[in-house]
Amino acid sequence: MAPLTPAGETERPARPVPTGRAGSEEGGAVHQDSEPVPGNSGPVSEGPGPVHKDSGPVPGDPGPVPADPGQPISGNGDRQVSGDRVAGLAGAGAGAVAQFLTVVLVVRGTDPKTAGAFFAATTLCLLAATVLRLDAGNGLVHVLAGSRTSGRPRAVGHLRAATVPVASLSLAVGAVAFLTVSDPALRVLAVALPAVTCSGVVVSATRGFGTMWPTLLLTGVLQPVGQLVLVAAVVATSGDGAARSGGDGGVGGDGGLVPSLVAAWVLPYPVVLSLAWLWLRRRLPRTSPRPPGTASELWRHTWPRSLAAGVQAVFQRLDVVIVASLAGPAEAAVYTAATRFKVVGQLAGQGLAQAAQPRLVRALAGGDLARARELYRSSTRWLVALTWPIWLGYAASAPWLLGAVFGEEYASGAPVALVLAATMLLATACGAADVALTAAGHTGAGLAYLVAAVTTTVLLDLLLVPCLGSLGAALGWAGGMAVKNLLPLWHVHRRYGLHPFGPRHDRDVRAPGARRVRRPRRAETPASRGARQARWARWARWARWARWTR
Repeated sequence: MAPLTPAGETERPARPVPTGRAGSEEGGAVHQDSEPVPGNSGPVSEGPGPVHKDSGPVPGDPGPVPADPGQPISGNGDRQVSGDRVAGLAGAGAGAVAQFLTVVLVVRGTDPKTAGAFFAATTLCLLAATVLRLDAGNGLVHVLAGSRTSGRPRAVGHLRAATVPVASLSLAVGAVAFLTVSDPALRVLAVALPAVTCSGVVVSATRGFGTMWPTLLLTGVLQPVGQLVLVAAVVATSGDGAARSGGDGGVGGDGGLVPSLVAAWVLPYPVVLSLAWLWLRRRLPRTSPRPPGTASELWRHTWPRSLAAGVQAVFQRLDVVIVASLAGPAEAAVYTAATRFKVVGQLAGQGLAQAAQPRLVRALAGGDLARARELYRSSTRWLVALTWPIWLGYAASAPWLLGAVFGEEYASGAPVALVLAATMLLATACGAADVALTAAGHTGAGLAYLVAAVTTTVLLDLLLVPCLGSLGAALGWAGGMAVKNLLPLWHVHRRYGLHPFGPRHDRDVRAPGARRVRRPRRAETPASRGARQARWARWARWARWARWTR
């Protein structure tokens, strides 16, 4: 049966939804190998940085793939999916707690300049690592899950096709960085860059075998907890004199404490990479010929999303690097501390987006606009109910909370907290507009809006950070977030009638791919004509009175 408009008119049916390809109707899952870091704004996964509400989909992401494609998920499959979802949320929660404690440990155990230099250096490292991954991790999840029915040798080919280019590129970039920079902390990160980059790709490959447990144990528990323990050991052995000496403001200042902190922070990555690789080796043959066509199959699916993933990484992590460069490491530390409390809201938004996305895809693909609107509104209402008390409470208690948790030096971050809380109220009120946009297949528009958000953030940061410091960075990020949320919201409302609140916005919409059908104008009755004439008469009397009193 052809889909119906809200008014009941039959329209031309929408074209079928392609799956498993970039730019398809079914897009936009929350990436599980994204890695928030010191000063980061992406999904909760690793690193002790601020987490912003921008964990939405990378445009073109085809979303989660069932463990056994082509087979319906029911019975035990439902329990497996539910268990994987619980495992993912548990890993994200454990990692978030460890990241928060790492931030508290660094800012309480060192001076603001040292903390800011540490946050800026590690943010720059993971910004480079995310771009160098080329989104190969999510591409592996898709192709490995799809090739499970065709045998393990093909999975070996896919794994080689993904890891060899990423490892080669990260080795080249790390070598160039090591030879061109003189800062000791950045040179440590340059040496570790290949391990940081490849660990995310290899851990993502384990999810292609239909299990979340390696991701939970390695990137959800082992990596953040290991970073917390090692950083705590460095801070404890540095002594109060070295930790509070004040340093010279450079990244490698404070008597070598920053390079030691950075080395402790990167040490778990080679361990995670080795364990994930061993897990894969146990499930794959040790030697096998590389099947033809595996590389083209993988990168044909992945390359359109690589650019979007890079832009998303820049939007998530560039703010702290700009603050450290233009306003100094101390301001970067204040900015990181002031934005750290959004982890809980980030987790809530990520969970709701993962739950609503597949249903939105099905509703929009089937032309069921009423169902799509109801899903969008219900997810927005839950998001507002869960997160607005957090943002309002944080805005009210920010001056006391920052000083009590991080120290009196960070109480000056209260204006940053107020700006970010207000921005998060606006962002959550818009709902998962970026998820709905990508689910409807408008991946090009999603990428364009993301580029516009990054451009807005960078321009505002360059204008405001030199004079306002961390507050300028917060205002720049707020401008980028407004663009990132309001433009997709306008798009899905104009095209499909989706709106986060109220039933009065459901008029004159169409299903995806269908011609627009305009409703005829309602015939005017004597009563409506009289009411219209009375309104015009009142307006004329008011205009005459305004001219007389002027």
